Amino acid sequence: MPRKIRDLIADLEAAGFINRGGKGSHRNFVNGKVRCTISGKTGDDAKTYQERQVKDRIAEAGNTP
Repeated sequence: MPRKIRDLIADLEAAGFINRGGKGSHRNFVNGKVRCTISGKTGDDAKTYQERQVKDRIAEAGNTP
């Protein structure tokens, strides 16, 4: 069963990313100079590329959830 968008958002927030808002269903998270954009409603299933992107951005920021 795929993870939900809300799970990816929780991972980013746990790693210290701040939600800077967005337009429509997009949310922009920043942690220093590292940025990550997540699209979709919170109850939607996360796509594989979104899960990979969140994992990579957390690693790039030097934080682990």
